[in-house]
Amino acid sequence: MDLKELTTFRTIIQEGTFSKAAEKLNYAQSTVTNQIQRLEKELGIKLFKRGWDAELTASGKIYAEEVDDLISHWNYVLEKAGSLQKEEIGTLRIGVIEPLTSSVLPAVLQSFRKQKPNINCHFIVGNTEALSHALTHNDLDLAVSGEPNDLTDLQFEPLYDEQISFVVSEEHPFAKNSSLCLDDLFQFPLIVGGASCLYHIRLEKELSSFHSKPFYYTVSQISSIPSFVRSFPSVGVVLSSMALPSGVVAIPSLMKNPFISIGILQSKRKKYATSSQKLFMQLIKEQLTTI
Repeated sequence: MDLKELTTFRTIIQEGTFSKAAEKLNYAQSTVTNQIQRLEKELGIKLFKRGWDAELTASGKIYAEEVDDLISHWNYVLEKAGSLQKEEIGTLRIGVIEPLTSSVLPAVLQSFRKQKPNINCHFIVGNTEALSHALTHNDLDLAVSGEPNDLTDLQFEPLYDEQISFVVSEEHPFAKNSSLCLDDLFQFPLIVGGASCLYHIRLEKELSSFHSKPFYYTVSQISSIPSFVRSFPSVGVVLSSMALPSGVVAIPSLMKNPFISIGILQSKRKKYATSSQKLFMQLIKEQLTTI
């Protein structure tokens, strides 16, 4: 049994027939047939009922449920063996929520480069919903984000809690307040992240007991919120870890639950992380511990 045979078996399942699988893999149909016959001989079971539609046998159905894990494990072993013989190369695709881009990533990247100098990192900045979607569609290897509502295809490891905070300009009437309650938010327009941001959703949930809602302006780039409130009489809603420019002050909120869990998000379909992924996740954990 080898990786080519496993890949051919999975492709037949995906395409529905031997001929379509051969076309996708750029093999002769006889090659596909021979590979499946070798696999069946090695396993000692029949995987397919003979016919045009490549219908699985009962044993074939059981094997089909495990083939993705078998291929992932095979690739994982090859990757580990290969890394011992030569320096690793490649690209690690990492999603991250915006507040961490300046407070965490630079230090993590500096440590990562010392140990993996030939691994390129491609960072995607977005909110939890966008990063969850990218992971589900295999566009990311991992993400540092909030906990999404739908964890059907994802797994989340919480690391710490972010706190929702309000920000205003130093000249704002609220600037000297020790805290803000939800009633105060009706006095000025709010500048918040998009409707899919977890902290926006959390705020709206707490405001749902009111008969009306404050007036919102939403921006997709939450790091720009302090610039808005510095020049425009309003209240910004951000996460407490965000670095604030001069002229902007933070005021703690009196929400019932101002905390949002932040952690490492991965796809459940990828059970075997590469050594580069494991290292990056470990460095993230270490850096967040020091903050």
